[in-house]
Amino acid sequence: MNNSVASTARLLGAGLRALLVLTVICGVIYPLAVTGIAQGLFNNKANGSEIKSEGKVVGSELIGQRYDLPLKKGQETAEPDLKWFQPRPSNGLGSNQDAGVNTQYNLILSGATNLAGDNKDLIANVKAAKAAVVKDNSTAGFKVRPSDVPAEAVTSSGSGLDPHISPEYADLQVHRIADKNHLGVAQVQKLVDAHTDGRILGFVGEPRVNVLQLNIALKELVADKG
Repeated sequence: MNNSVASTARLLGAGLRALLVLTVICGVIYPLAVTGIAQGLFNNKANGSEIKSEGKVVGSELIGQRYDLPLKKGQETAEPDLKWFQPRPSNGLGSNQDAGVNTQYNLILSGATNLAGDNKDLIANVKAAKAAVVKDNSTAGFKVRPSDVPAEAVTSSGSGLDPHISPEYADLQVHRIADKNHLGVAQVQKLVDAHTDGRILGFVGEPRVNVLQLNIALKELVADKG
């Protein structure tokens, strides 16, 4: 009996010592080492690829956000603030009502619609979105045709969080942005061109424009003009 108790005590002691050692190694030393390496070598990425404006974090370059007007009484869906470049449509995006102050960035959900290409609701949503893009981006001197609207302007991404749009969709918005902000079309186009990223390594992916970074640059351009 005494041998059995002693053996059990030894096993419990060994188990507790192993637990303590593994806790220190896996729960303290390893996380601190990985965190230290990440902060030292990949500081921005380790912190979520944050984007700052005027010394404040306004979002991440990896996560898209919306640019909407404040909700009016009785409204369930906010209207887009047309003085800003607009991202892909998605119910999963948070809202940034001021491109420089990220006070409304509340993420509700993310993900794809999972609707088939012939789904009636999807077709209706795409048609409505295309009509809105044509209407919103047409100005007195620039008319958008339905055939000019790129696919990502009327469909959400698979994640629902895509922070990029194509250069074609950004170009489509240039005249409206210039009109709403009292800027020259050439000024705004130059801004888009400067914030267009090419294919990774020259052949991977497609050219793209980060909407948040573009809107921060737009805000600075408007402030300089004023």
